[in-house]
Amino acid sequence: MDKMMVFSGNANPKLAKDIAAKLKIKVSSALVTYFSEGEIRVKINENVRGRDVFVVQPTCPPSNDNLMELLIMIDALKRASASRITAVIPYYGYARQDRKDQPRVPITAKLVANLLTVSGANRILTMDLHAGQIQGFFDIPLDHLFAVNVFVEYFNKKKFKNVVVVSPDVGGIKMARAYAKRMKAGLAILDKRRSSPESIEIMHLLGDVEGKTAIMVDDLIATGGSLIEGANALHKHGVKEIYAAISHGVLSGDAIKGIEKSCLKELLITDTIPLPSAVKTKKIKVLSVAELLAEAMKRIHMEQSVSCLFDQEDIK
Repeated sequence: MDKMMVFSGNANPKLAKDIAAKLKIKVSSALVTYFSEGEIRVKINENVRGRDVFVVQPTCPPSNDNLMELLIMIDALKRASASRITAVIPYYGYARQDRKDQPRVPITAKLVANLLTVSGANRILTMDLHAGQIQGFFDIPLDHLFAVNVFVEYFNKKKFKNVVVVSPDVGGIKMARAYAKRMKAGLAILDKRRSSPESIEIMHLLGDVEGKTAIMVDDLIATGGSLIEGANALHKHGVKEIYAAISHGVLSGDAIKGIEKSCLKELLITDTIPLPSAVKTKKIKVLSVAELLAEAMKRIHMEQSVSCLFDQEDIK
């Protein structure tokens, strides 16, 4: 572990410190600040020559600043002769535009993949991508982790009875099935129609949910419109209690207020994106993925298998 170093930008320094603590090392020193005109200034304050370097930086809001910080840090480390640079991106931003679903739109997920590769990253470590096919946008190795076991461990401690896992749309069936399999629960699907990027309408509910405890699962929550509408639809169909397990809490706009007023019992998110300290609500609970990321980083450094982390028994 002597040649392993962990750096962090300004996106989520607490997660980087938690990961480093699990690895029993310290976050290495780097200056990541701004010039007077707003350009990002980076200086690596430690010798990285021949070292195995990990940069922990989710590209969460402010997305542009955090992405540029990551790219410039990677470039600085490459020019400082780091042996290998792994970009640890717990939340991969710009992922929602992953295909041309309309005329004259970009594929930003591919663009960001190109930027990371050209900047000098040798490897990517990320979690719960918005779409699995984004892995194919990279020409460098990518390790894709899942937060499912972190959530399932939490729910198993509650010892729910008569549980149903709910996918918010047809595209989330695979994720919902993974939760249902681990929790030995039923499965339901919400059929929605999106009238705009921020608003949806629930059309149908497929599955038996009446009198059950529902757990809605998804990869990210932004404004919370889809989640709240889905929770309302479940409530109308006689669900007893409604929980949500969502990997990335972007929580933009009036998401916090909407969740507070909604019929959700509890919203669980991970610390891939920092929850602002000003947020005071008992409905939102944050679970840490620092141990999972730390174990993956250790295995990458030691040239060991990362795929075994997908099974709960091997995380412990």
